[in-house]
Amino acid sequence: MMNYPEMAPFIQSLEEAFGKPSDYSGVDQGIVGHEMDHAPPFFERYLRSLVLEHSNLGNYTMAIALLDELIACNPDSAMDYNNRGLMYFNCGEYDQALADYNQAIALNPRLDSAYNNRANCYIAQGQLADAIADYQIALDFNPANWRAWINQGITYRDMGLYDLAIENFDLVLVLGKRLKARSYGERGRTYHLRGDWNLAMGDYQRALESLSNTLPSRRYRKQIQQWLEELLNPMTA
Repeated sequence: MMNYPEMAPFIQSLEEAFGKPSDYSGVDQGIVGHEMDHAPPFFERYLRSLVLEHSNLGNYTMAIALLDELIACNPDSAMDYNNRGLMYFNCGEYDQALADYNQAIALNPRLDSAYNNRANCYIAQGQLADAIADYQIALDFNPANWRAWINQGITYRDMGLYDLAIENFDLVLVLGKRLKARSYGERGRTYHLRGDWNLAMGDYQRALESLSNTLPSRRYRKQIQQWLEELLNPMTA
């Protein structure tokens, strides 16, 4: 039986999609509800910074409302549909997330992050084969999408395809400059489940040594420590 919470799939971050948030803080948030048919780029950047801020705080409903305004102003913006899909996904509203990802892809068929995000949505719905296919499309368009490599590897592992999963994690560790700790951790988990306990132990230790002190890293540290405890004390797991 697959353990989806363990998977904790990466989503394409809003910060990557939007760029760094604006430093400007002088516009009243209440203006969001005003007519925006011809909103200047400056104001749109400000709204995007608010979306990122609310997303980081977990205020996904407010982030969705802001993205509604941006989409009303830019109905052909694949990026905004993609990011609204992320917010719906975080709310557990998978059908609405899927609809937004589909629209983002219709508007920009080469938007690799939308395929990665749609694949994560398929995972949540138990459609692993569809997820594998979408991760592959994302990678065809952008071979440097390290999240898609890791997510596809995790999905291979959940399907019992351990060797394919390890190939994905190996590639990220050799070629990628980011997500090293996550790659070590997920490769370690794959070795663990495959029965290669010494290799798993080494990767868990490398992951713990590579993690930073951000909130997501602290959460992932707890996950690795749980796996390590399971490895060292299998009778109590």
